[in-house]
Amino acid sequence: MRVRDWQDILEDVVESDADPDGWRAVAGDRRRGVGEDLFLGHPDVGVYELKTYTKNPYEVRGVGRRVARRIDEDIEPLLPRRERDDDVPGLFAVRNGPEDEEHASEMAKRLEETVRVHAEAPTTPDDFFEDVMDALESPAFGPMEYEFDGRPDALDGLTDEFADADELLTKDLDDLVAEDGVGRGFQ
Repeated sequence: MRVRDWQDILEDVVESDADPDGWRAVAGDRRRGVGEDLFLGHPDVGVYELKTYTKNPYEVRGVGRRVARRIDEDIEPLLPRRERDDDVPGLFAVRNGPEDEEHASEMAKRLEETVRVHAEAPTTPDDFFEDVMDALESPAFGPMEYEFDGRPDALDGLTDEFADADELLTKDLDDLVAEDGVGRGFQ
């Protein structure tokens, strides 16, 4: 398992053909240095770790790799459950842009119909989110534990679980930051 550009990892997620709503994620600040850590997991695909930083307001750079081919009993409790509760503060989605103008128009019509149906009938926020993701043909979405200015406990647990991979990714991301001459500010 080699270290790759973070965009390539997201491409793997998009092309995985896994059940789109089976994904789960945990993210937050890196332990040391600039940037964020993100773990994406799916029972049929495994777990990916990504480390990113914002080079400037227009460019995010990072690295990642698959760290597990499946979610086992040690990893399962570290990822948010599919059933949302008060302990899982959010949701995430990965999406593809429309292929062309016709595809964009079709997606917009499906989205409009989805919003109309949910406005007319009793629904839950989770059902609405899932239907919107289906309308937009999102290849990956689900619950996410995220701390904007910190690290969720589960992120520390996953980082510890994959310590060797994390060390390698940290080194590669630190090399990117140094190569870009960013340090702790934007370039």
